[in-house]
Formats: sequence, structure tokens, C-alpha cells
Amino acid sequence: MSSTNRGVFLYCDGGCRGNPGPGAIGVLITDGEQRELASLASCIGRTTNNRAEYTALIRVLELATKHTRGAVNCSMDSQLVVNQMNGTWRIKDPELRRLHHEAKEREAVFKQVTYGHVRRSHPMIRRVDQALNDVMDAFRSDEGSCKEGRVER
Repeated sequence: MSSTNRGVFLYCDGGCRGNPGPGAIGVLITDGEQRELASLASCIGRTTNNRAEYTALIRVLELATKHTRGAVNCSMDSQLVVNQMNGTWRIKDPELRRLHHEAKEREAVFKQVTYGHVRRSHPMIRRVDQALNDVMDAFRSDEGSCKEGRVER
């Protein structure tokens, strides 16, 4: 594990074309100096935007275990997911409740997890958003759907 004193920073985004529609996720993990530790972009098949956002969060939490079990700071542009993970907003949709529970299980291995909302214009969120759009374009079939697949570094 390669955690630094300043912690590990997680950035994730999920999206789909149409809602529901073919979806993908993009995640990025950096150290305290903003050096990339890991990144991933993956098609996740037909989904909704909110499900894609939760799927991205679950995947980045899974990847982060390879780098630390200490403190992680997760930034997302989804106010819904951030506020639900922080316990500020209720979860009405049963599928989102299931994904929320899965994310909470993933976060339990860390000493501390903080969630923060950032604008889509944040440089790291722009990176993961571009990555998920690139993978959707790369895995596009003749019908224009994103098949499951991924690119990981």
C-alpha cells in the first residue's frame, strides 16, 4: 500500500447516454501530491445516471483498498450520492438503497472516509468524465450501446 501522510484522494463519475441508457464509469485515485495511483474507465451496460454514479463510487472504494486502509477523501459531482452517503438525504429508490448499502460495506475497511461534492468543472472530475465518455465511444456497438468492458491502469 502506498498511502501518504496527506491521505488518498478518490474521484469518480458515472453517466449514461439516455436515462436509462448505455452507461460507463470513470475513477481516479491520487496521493496527497495529486500523483495518480490508479485509474479505471469501464462500460457498465444499460443503467440510469444515479446507478452509474453509485457504481463508480463502489469501484473506486474497491480500488482504493490496494493503496490504503487509512483515510480517504472521495470527491464526486453527484450531489445525490454525496448527500446520501453523508446521511443528509433519504434514499427512496430500492435499487439505490441496495447500491448505497454496498458502498457502505466497501467503506468499512477504511479508517476514515469523507465525501465531498465538487463541480463538474473540477479538473479531476473533468478527467474521469472524459475517461468514461472515451470508453463509451470506444466500446460503442453498431447500435450505439456501451458494452461491458474496461480500461484500467
